[in-house]
Amino acid sequence: MCPSDPAVAAVAQGDLAIKALAMPRDSNPGGDIFGGWILSQMDVAGAIMAGVRAAGRVATVGIEAMSFHMPVRVGDVVSCYAAVTRLGTTSITVHVEVWALRRAKGVSVKVTEGVFTYVAIDAAGGKRSLPPGPPGPPGPPVSPASQEA
Repeated sequence: MCPSDPAVAAVAQGDLAIKALAMPRDSNPGGDIFGGWILSQMDVAGAIMAGVRAAGRVATVGIEAMSFHMPVRVGDVVSCYAAVTRLGTTSITVHVEVWALRRAKGVSVKVTEGVFTYVAIDAAGGKRSLPPGPPGPPGPPVSPASQEA
């Protein structure tokens, strides 16, 4: 893998929602991180973005697509970027990308991405309408390298 590789040279789409260090407890015997751990991080990142737009509580109602491009390894710094892509009356669709900083090599690579749908909920857990407003936090896509420093 080199900096000219499309997975390395691309720019992350969305806003940085969370960062986490991939730890040994989240790995399989081969040293790769379990997909379920990554999926959990993505769900949290998407929920943060959806909660901002919903101005309150949200619940995950669907994962429409997942694509694992490369493994995440123990010691990688995982960054989840999220962007609102669709709004319904009560629902918010968020695209989430995961980038891994390969600390030994000093490069960030896109390792997975997915599309998550959330619904805005009230205090009783029932659906509620989204408040009027823009689709999400403003700002251009950012390079993962600029966020990893």
